[in-house]
Amino acid sequence: MRPTAARLLNILVPVKRTIDYAVKIRVNPDQKGVDLNVKHSMNPFDEIAVEEAVRLREKLKDAVKSIKVVTIGPPKSVETLRTALAMGADSGVHVEIPESAPPPEPLGVAKALRAVIERQKDGVDLVILGKQAIDDDASQTGQMLAGLMNWPQATFASKLVVDTASKEANVTREIDGGLEELKCKLPLVVTTDLRLNEPRYASLPNIMKAKKKPIEKLSPSDLGIDLTPRIETLKVTEPPKRVGGGKVESVDELIAKLKEAGITAVKA
Repeated sequence: MRPTAARLLNILVPVKRTIDYAVKIRVNPDQKGVDLNVKHSMNPFDEIAVEEAVRLREKLKDAVKSIKVVTIGPPKSVETLRTALAMGADSGVHVEIPESAPPPEPLGVAKALRAVIERQKDGVDLVILGKQAIDDDASQTGQMLAGLMNWPQATFASKLVVDTASKEANVTREIDGGLEELKCKLPLVVTTDLRLNEPRYASLPNIMKAKKKPIEKLSPSDLGIDLTPRIETLKVTEPPKRVGGGKVESVDELIAKLKEAGITAVKA
């Protein structure tokens, strides 16, 4: 009897279009959000996720069957998909929402990703995504997706080793006390930390090739989901500007200044 061939890995990498990390954020005049008429790029943590997927293919060779990237956003988000394709992904999925629509919340994104996974004929063995997006810093989507799928999760990964024979992954994750190593069964959700890798720059030939790679366009209704936010933003304001400090010539002067400011000593 011939042994059953090992199933090849199918990797899904969610990516997000965010305001570029180098742009100075400005609050809108209506104080309901920030000015979006600025440079956008791929969320840096998602770049790390794409890079890790490509590195897995380079290491595991033919054991990785496909790397698919998915994004949820307005029409311009397709540019983010093209960047990921130029880095080495095979195909993309764009869940398009109107330019005027509010950004989806983590739970809505997680439900959309679950629906995308369920549409994949060959299944998904590994989801790699950034630990957070730099626009909302929520750090919730990966955990919510794992909960919805009832899959294991390994967050804040700084090292990822996949064993295709045993269908397991060893993940080193960063915690407050140092490093923690987890062994997880596939399928698995992994969120990436900064020290996992350093993303490559896409070469010009790969940028040109990316224009010919397939991108499937879907709508939330195609996935049977509602991305209407559950939270209403009442007001967004900039933090108060820092006031310059002053120098004092003696301890007595310092104590006097503290008393003027209403700060008194606490009795033991």
